[in-house]
Formats: sequence, C-alpha cells, structure tokens
Amino acid sequence: MSTNPKESERISISVDRIQDMEFRVKFDKPIYQDLMLDEPPPVGNDRAANPTRLLAAAVGGCLSASLLFSALKLRLNIQGMHANVGVEHTRNEQGRLRIGKIDVEITPTIADPDPHKLQRCLDMFEDYCTVTQSVRKGIDVAVTVKS
Repeated sequence: MSTNPKESERISISVDRIQDMEFRVKFDKPIYQDLMLDEPPPVGNDRAANPTRLLAAAVGGCLSASLLFSALKLRLNIQGMHANVGVEHTRNEQGRLRIGKIDVEITPTIADPDPHKLQRCLDMFEDYCTVTQSVRKGIDVAVTVKS
C-alpha cells in the first residue's frame, strides 16, 4: 500500500553485480539497508532472495498493509496479521519461465470484530494495494541497455 507518494514522485534504486548472479540493491534513501539478490542453481548460488521472491513479498506486504489501513479506517481493532504468499511458475509459448499466479492468504487477528465493518473492509482493501493492482493490470517497463 502506498498512500504517501505523490503521483508524480519517482523513486530510483541501483542494482550492481557483485559476483556470479549476485547483485546488490541500493535504495534511494540512505536509511534503507542494501539488499542482496541471487538466483537459485543452476545459474546462481541461492545466497539471497531472487526477484520472484521479492515480487511475492511486495504483493503480500502491500496487501497486508492495505488490509490494515482499511481496518484502521473503519476502527477495527487489529491485534496482529500474518500472510502466506505462494508463487506458481509457468512457461510461456517460447518456453520461458514466467510467474503464472500469486496466491495470498492473509489472516488478521481482530478483537471483537463488527461483521458489517469487517465486510466493508474486505470489500475495499484490495483497491488500496498499489503493488497488486499494478501487477494485475500490467506495468509498462521501458528498458535501455547502454554500451
């Protein structure tokens, strides 16, 4: 969920190769820790999460935050929240590996839930999820390779 960024705000990160298929991600705010990426064998060494896992984390994290945001707006007493995210791989027509489906199961712990407020929350929270709604619609990705 992303309620803070303005529509025109642009974030910028950098990705640098360390060795083999390992990369370091540097974020645009110095307070954020660097993040390592690696691919699983046979191409990588599996020493860090790969981009597929990061996408799964982004979808699960954004949906959880959106559910919490909606629940708090409706004054539901959220005591805790847990999400499980599963990713299914598939192959496209050219045989290339793709993400075919992402399943997210969120389990909130709500003290004294009001059934009407809870249903209203469930009806609206996904619409607040910037990441999930963007992934569902597809995102225009412009790629330039400089020599």
